[in-house]
Amino acid sequence: MEHGTSLTSLMIVVGVAFLVPVLLHRFRLRFLPVVVAEIIVGIAIGKSGLNWVAEDPYLEMLSSLGLIYLMFLSGLELDFSLLSSKSGAKTSGPNVMKVGLAVSAGALLLAVGLAFGLQGAGLIEEPFFFAIVMAAISLGVVVPVLKEKRLIESRIGQVILFITVVLDFTAMILLAFYISLRSQDLYVMLQLVLFFAAAYVAYRLIRRTLNRKVSEAIKAGTIQIGTRAVFALILFFVVLSETLGVEVILGSFLAGAIVSLMLPKKDFVHKLETFGYGFLIPIFFVMVGADLELGALLREPSVLTLIPVLLACFYVAKMLPSLLLRRWYAWREAIGAGVLLSANLSLVVAAVEVGVKFGIIDEQLRGALILVAILSCFISPILFSRFFPKATPKRLSIGIVGANHITLPVSLDLEREQYDVRLYSAASAEEAAREPKSSRFPLREVDKLEPEALAAAGLFDQDVIVFATADDDVNLSLAREAKERGTARIIARVEEPDRLDVTGGEIPPDVQLLSSLYATRTLLKAVIEHPSAVKLITQHDDSIQEAELRNPAYDGMALRSLPFLGDVLVMRIFRGDSFVVPHGNTEIKLGDRLLVSGDVEEIAAVKREMA
Repeated sequence: MEHGTSLTSLMIVVGVAFLVPVLLHRFRLRFLPVVVAEIIVGIAIGKSGLNWVAEDPYLEMLSSLGLIYLMFLSGLELDFSLLSSKSGAKTSGPNVMKVGLAVSAGALLLAVGLAFGLQGAGLIEEPFFFAIVMAAISLGVVVPVLKEKRLIESRIGQVILFITVVLDFTAMILLAFYISLRSQDLYVMLQLVLFFAAAYVAYRLIRRTLNRKVSEAIKAGTIQIGTRAVFALILFFVVLSETLGVEVILGSFLAGAIVSLMLPKKDFVHKLETFGYGFLIPIFFVMVGADLELGALLREPSVLTLIPVLLACFYVAKMLPSLLLRRWYAWREAIGAGVLLSANLSLVVAAVEVGVKFGIIDEQLRGALILVAILSCFISPILFSRFFPKATPKRLSIGIVGANHITLPVSLDLEREQYDVRLYSAASAEEAAREPKSSRFPLREVDKLEPEALAAAGLFDQDVIVFATADDDVNLSLAREAKERGTARIIARVEEPDRLDVTGGEIPPDVQLLSSLYATRTLLKAVIEHPSAVKLITQHDDSIQEAELRNPAYDGMALRSLPFLGDVLVMRIFRGDSFVVPHGNTEIKLGDRLLVSGDVEEIAAVKREMA
């Protein structure tokens, strides 16, 4: 189908990309991942279907940018803190790096064995090339599926992500070396070495010369400077990889990994993800399906024979090594991880183009490999959803140091509101001595309120830590220790008025201060001036909590249309650094934090649905 302007095809692609998640939600097709649905719709409107999408430079450029940005976000998702155990921290799963490398090595060796088996059967002629293709994994499919299932920040999610990164990186490098050896052109190998050397030098320069400006802007999430710095970094590494003849997806992934090392704030990362997953990345997936010509492939008997064999090899090469995860996880989780790791797309597309260019494979094999890759992208996310246990929202864990007349009743209140609470006290502390060891309080005694003893008791694994002893020096010292260990939220009790000045440098950055003196003064003033408001927040029947919207199904939906609110009242909507006074037609957005009031169990149900 020809169009008068190339913008018509772009409009069609963007339009169907918008409709896909809407229709999935409308018809309750939750088993089908969005990326798979986008590829299917692309096939329907592309060369194999209605042929509504014409070839034009706009779509090609935006599709390429979608792949580049997807690789950048994949690198950004890496949590380098999980690659090795933190000092003094307790871990609830395998070492990400060790297990990831073991599974990756097993998959690579198995892929080589399968490829030589296919050669012995007379199905292929270049076993090393096919081994590289079989070993690769699609970051472009794995990352969106992990995010959709809310597993990206879990330890098993990071294990899957690390295996994907290692195998994709290894496949990229092996492909470059294989081409250079086969073409007897050492310049190609030299280009790859130069790329990594240049990338390392660029990273060191960025860390040293731009640390105070760009890095701090990225950490703070300053949208004007930080976003410009991020896009400049992406383009620098993409141009560097293009100049040295390396795949651009490698350069964009490295850019994401560097930004991840700068520890950007979650709000800033959310802004970057919104742009990518909201516009560029759906275009890429729709165009993958639109460019596929199924008719020409299915007319060749040899291709029809090879397709199921290659597809089976894709799964065997990843699923058998993934059974190593059974040591730490259930069978369904280990098998589900292997199924998802079998998805292959972006590197296959890049590899077959290189293979045709250098005469390694012909057009028929090119089409067969692309079709097998797309089939794996259809099958893997669906089977992963079937095999892998449904993620349950993690209860927020709170560690409170110091057992006294303030923290003891608060710990019980928090437990009633479904928080995971641990109250730490020194064995010789006067407050703890008053409570028997069979206390109803969630009390854990340690020898001393010192970092190593508290770390051994699991304090620094908590999401929120409150230091509420009667000693300001102890609270501030432990707050600094928690900050160095990477705790996200820290609250410290400080009673001396002179120490409440955060500009003096004694208070660690981002630590929230608590003063019972100032709290009592504020509450008394509020009771005098606004008694009804105080009654609302202190009544025992209802609770006031904060619920964050992370479920994309409700993004852009009006409050009156939400099916799960019931009798829960939405009091405020916090969006970024501002807030919205809600009414029935107010639309909520991903990342919004809703201040809600109501029954504890009803609020817990709302938070589960929004998560």
